[in-house]
This record gives sequence, C-alpha cells and structure tokens, in this order.
Amino acid sequence: MTQTTRKVKAVYRPLNEVSIVDAGKMHELFSQYYHNAPFDVFLSDLRKKDGVILLREQQGKNIVGFSTMQIMELEVGGRKVRGLFSGDTVSERRYWGNRAMLSCFARQLLRFRLQDLTKPLYWLLISKGFKTYLILTNNFPKHYPHIDGQFDQQLAPVVDAYCEKLFPAAFDREHRVLQFGEGYQKLKGDVAEITPEMKLANPKIRYFEEQNPTWRDGTELPCVGQVTFSVFWAILRKALAQLKPKREISLRLPLLGLLGRAR
Repeated sequence: MTQTTRKVKAVYRPLNEVSIVDAGKMHELFSQYYHNAPFDVFLSDLRKKDGVILLREQQGKNIVGFSTMQIMELEVGGRKVRGLFSGDTVSERRYWGNRAMLSCFARQLLRFRLQDLTKPLYWLLISKGFKTYLILTNNFPKHYPHIDGQFDQQLAPVVDAYCEKLFPAAFDREHRVLQFGEGYQKLKGDVAEITPEMKLANPKIRYFEEQNPTWRDGTELPCVGQVTFSVFWAILRKALAQLKPKREISLRLPLLGLLGRAR
C-alpha cells in the first residue's frame, strides 16, 4: 500500500541532545534499508559524531530520516583544513527527493564555514549508492571523483587524508574505494538499484558504478566536495527556481534561513 507523505521539518541536534529513544528510532529506520546493522554497532558509530540532522513529521513527530555529522581537522599538503563528515544517512522511501534535509544540511555547512574563514572547508562523505554521489555532483561544482577528472590533483589528497584518519585498514588506495569486508552494511534489495536505462540516461550514475563496481557488496566510494560560497548560492537559486511563479517571495521564506539561521 502506498503511504502518504506529511509535512516534515529537518533540524540539527548536537549529539548530547539526541535521546536513546531517538537513537533507537534512527536505528529502526536504518535497518529497514541496510543489511548487517546491529544496534550496538550503530550506537558505537553514532557516539563518534558531533550531531545529527533529524527529519521529523510535523504531525506526530515521527523520525522519518536522519544524517549524522562529524567535524574534523585535517592536514593536507602541509596545510590545516576542516572537514564536515557525513556518516549514516537515510530517509523513508516516501520522502526521497524531499529537500528539507538538504536545506538543513546547507545551513549547517554555512554555519561551519563562517566559524573559520581562514581554513578551507570540505564536505567528506562515503557513498555505497549513487543517490549520495548525485547530491555531491549536483550541488558542489568542485568535487572528487569528477566525471571529467577535474580537481583530481587538488581534492584526491583530501580523500587520502580523511580515509587514512578514519578508515586506515579499509582504504584501498589502488582502486580508491573502502573495502570493509564481509559483514559490513550494504543496501537491501532494490534500494538505489542501478539499471542499464539509468546509466544510459545519466552519465554520472554510469561513472559512479565504474568507480565503485562492487557497491552492492557494501563497498564505499570516498568522495569530497569543496565548500565555497558559490555552493550556497547555487542551492539558493535551485530553491527559488522550484517556487511557483505566482507565489510571492518574502524575506520570511525558509530557504532564506540559509543566512538567517547561520550563527
């Protein structure tokens, strides 16, 4: 039976404001889409993070999506940089495509960007499915791996730095992927399945599978996007373009909260 969608709201919560009940609900949701996800492992990984974006239905406050986040300090080429690492991320299928979590994520990125303008900031992520990779490629002009090989020299060392820090035993430098072995989390059944038609229609999906051919087994593709102010402008323009032409644009629109809530 098709489930109806309800109005949802995404908010960022520091880890110390996430209750064990909410952690349990997050794990329950995560287990719907991933194999090999025992609660103790999920909780252990969550405790390493700094905060969580929670997507809740406004009616009933049910958690229908989340994304964990961790701030990191790295040294790349002798220079100190900052990274925002996205960990476990999932939402109920009926809310796929909803932009509430992305808007909240953008606000957090902007807040972290404004905290320290002296160091470069990067979005760090590992992708076992093409959907996460497309979020990167569609919103971050400077990203790696790039379908045209752009920014390899600039951004590949950032991937090396965070993979060596977070996943030294799993990082396969030759193939540029993370191999966690048997028993690691992997997507269930038809979640984010890639078809020949999809690869033909979208070269970025084809490229993702070329870079991570064993994604169905849980192999992760480490990626990075450079956080520049042009990223926020691009997200803002996309949000504006989705508004109906007859709708009045006021300063109180939630999308302008990208600036208003960054503090």
